[in-house]
Amino acid sequence: MIGPDGAQLGIKPVPEALRMARGLDLDLVEVAPTAKPPVCRIMDYGKFRYEEAQKAKEARRKSIHVTIKEVKFRPKIGKGDFDTKMRHLLQFIGEGHKVKVTLQFRGREMAHPELGRKILDQVIEAVGPIAKVENQARMEGRTMSMVLAPDKKAQDALKKAQAEADAEAEAETDTTEPSTPEATAAAAVDGAVAEAETDETPGDE
Repeated sequence: MIGPDGAQLGIKPVPEALRMARGLDLDLVEVAPTAKPPVCRIMDYGKFRYEEAQKAKEARRKSIHVTIKEVKFRPKIGKGDFDTKMRHLLQFIGEGHKVKVTLQFRGREMAHPELGRKILDQVIEAVGPIAKVENQARMEGRTMSMVLAPDKKAQDALKKAQAEADAEAEAETDTTEPSTPEATAAAAVDGAVAEAETDETPGDE
C-alpha cells in the first residue's frame, strides 16, 4: 500500500487499509490491480480524477493533427499564380502540415520534365529553411511530385531571431528622447529673442 505522500506502507489487510484511508478522510484506490499483491494508494480520488482530466486536456491541446495538404503547380505557371500558391503552401507549413507539391504535365510538356524540376527547385528556394524535403521529386505518369515537411527547429530559431530583432529595435526607439512641450516652447522663445536682437538697429546720437 502507498500512503498519500507516496511513502511505501507495506502490505496491509484490506480492512486496515480502509480504516487508515477513512482516518485521513481520503479514499483507498487500487492503482495496480494486476500486481502481486495488488497495489492500492490512499488519495483524494476526486482530486486525482480532476488532475488526470486536466493533463489529458493539456496533452490534446499541445498535440497537432498533422495532415498532408496538396498544392498544384503547372510547368509553365506565371509569377502571379506561383506567388499565390506559395502563400497557401507557406500557410500550411506554418500550421504544421506536410505539403505535397504536384506538377501536372500536358501534351508536349511531357517531353520537358526539366521544366517541372525547375519549378520544384523554385518552391524549395522560396520555402527556405522552415521546411525540408521529406520525399524527393519523382515522376508518376503525367505527374511530378515531392513532399515537404515542417522543420520545427528552424521555425523556432527564426521566431527567436525575429523576437530578438524586434526587441533591439524597440530598445533603440526608447533611447531616443522625444521632444517635450517645454523643450519646444523654450526653443521657440530662444528663437524669438535671437530674431529680436538681429532686428535691433543702433539709434542716431
